[in-house]
Amino acid sequence: GVTVVIDDKVTTMSTEQLNTLLKSIPSSRIEKAEVMYSAPARYQVRGAMINICLKQGGGNAPSFQGELFSDYRQKHYEALTERASLLYSGNKFSADFLYSYGHGRNYFLTDKEALHTLSDSHVYPMNTHEMQRSRHNTHSVRLGADYLIAEEQQLSFVYNGTFTNGHNRTTVEGAQTSNTQTRSTDQLHNGRVDYRTPFGLKAGAEFTFYESPSTQLLHSRLNDDELDFLSDDCQRINRWKFFLSEEQNLGKGWGINYGAVYTTSIDHSHQYYYHPESGELLSGNNNMKSRRREQTLNFYAGFNKSFGDKLSLDVSLATEQFHTPVWNEWNLYPTLNLSYVPSAGNIWQLSFSSDKNYPDYWATQDAISYLGGGYSEIHGNPFLKPNIDYQAQLTYVLKSKYMFTAWYSQTKDYSTQTLYQSPDRLLEIYKYLNFDKKQQIGLQTVIPFKVKEWLSSRITLIGVYDRQKDSDFWDIPFDRKICYGMAHMNNTFTLSGKPDIKIIISGMVRSKAQQGIYDLPASGNVDAAIKYTFAKGKALLTLRCNDIFETGQISPRIHFATQNVTNNYSCFREFGVSFTYKFGGYKEKQREAVDTSRFK
Repeated sequence: GVTVVIDDKVTTMSTEQLNTLLKSIPSSRIEKAEVMYSAPARYQVRGAMINICLKQGGGNAPSFQGELFSDYRQKHYEALTERASLLYSGNKFSADFLYSYGHGRNYFLTDKEALHTLSDSHVYPMNTHEMQRSRHNTHSVRLGADYLIAEEQQLSFVYNGTFTNGHNRTTVEGAQTSNTQTRSTDQLHNGRVDYRTPFGLKAGAEFTFYESPSTQLLHSRLNDDELDFLSDDCQRINRWKFFLSEEQNLGKGWGINYGAVYTTSIDHSHQYYYHPESGELLSGNNNMKSRRREQTLNFYAGFNKSFGDKLSLDVSLATEQFHTPVWNEWNLYPTLNLSYVPSAGNIWQLSFSSDKNYPDYWATQDAISYLGGGYSEIHGNPFLKPNIDYQAQLTYVLKSKYMFTAWYSQTKDYSTQTLYQSPDRLLEIYKYLNFDKKQQIGLQTVIPFKVKEWLSSRITLIGVYDRQKDSDFWDIPFDRKICYGMAHMNNTFTLSGKPDIKIIISGMVRSKAQQGIYDLPASGNVDAAIKYTFAKGKALLTLRCNDIFETGQISPRIHFATQNVTNNYSCFREFGVSFTYKFGGYKEKQREAVDTSRFK
């Protein structure tokens, strides 16, 4: 994983959003890109980071630019995206506006093959066929503004809003029969203010409101057991973040930085079950109403030193308090980056990083939800802890293009969602649990090459030793180890310079891997696209086919102790066409996106 920072401002975009954003930036707009395998604490980011520094265009005449984009995707069903962006740039003031609308349908199949062993040693075949149809529409709005008060003194504001409606219908046949209808509406509002001073002081505040109400109507029969209910649930999050930081250049290659970040959130959520006909509230432990507050207080300090042009050092230490109704802990997060350049184009980088990953808000609620018609339940875990990752890494860059990397990582309280077949009744439970630890040792090689002007390729090879251990995993503790490998190749063929036509073919293959007691089978995929750029670079037409051989989706299997489950998931190739048109010399304004990683 990597976090992309633009002009020292952290972005928390999804992979798709980030991909769209980066493609919209012309190379002429970029001044430099800083690659850090362990981000210093002053960036308020842990782990790998890329900082893209854009050229600042002060003193230019006012301008107005825009971009129109449309995309059509066809798997089993269709999905479309339309987007319009506008940007005004002035000498002191600039503003940008973006609106996008995504809508479409999805189709998904799951064939479950399972043998369920109960505590009385009876074994029940639980083979089912699940068909899921859904449709959605999403409106996204972004409005931002920057005001340059003086040189190196700027005030910025940005608002993000997202509104989604979804409908889902699922039927299950086989050992269990069921019919489920789900409706959901999500809304997200986020506002952020940043202030930067000429003497290195930065301050900001951010507020996020997220609400996700949904209903589920379920009718299910499993042997002599029946489930009939209408559920109503809602996740409502209010989150505030405040930060203050200072950076000072002391001269002679020395620099210091320090700051504080405070984040607080309130998760006010509920889940109720009603009789589907009378509407009466059903009694039982599945009803839930919760109001949980989280607080995170972070202090950090660091320094950087350049020893001539060959050697540089960056060290920082952060201390952080994580406070919830269940946990109140302090942790230390050290970071070190050491770079040595023995000659031009050759670089040694040694890094040590520490990181914390927080669980989803809903995963920590004492709630039970139903999946796949009722045989499967999703259980919350109020005692779920964040996991803490420590990683050491050594990288060698040869001739500015060949990369060789070795790393070791250990994750304390590693958590992932696992499946467990209950010995008490015919029920499989999906639940996030903290493992004792996860260890990895890895090697990676990146080899780019070109054949004249018509082919540009890049090969990435990865080998990993992976160990996952949990001594209190239900009644079947495990300590599992595996070695696996991955290979990825990307090829760009230039068919013509005028007109500008390129073909891109990429592929990936991975050997068997693991996740808890899951066995993950080998997988791979091949994608292809053809791109035509015309109208003096203002227009781009792309035709693509992803997962050509329909091999990208894996079917995870559990065959461990008394557990025996295989979920065979459907896989469809995707055809797509997209069109982009830029007018007025459009260059998308860069804004920090909203962190929604912990929401439903």
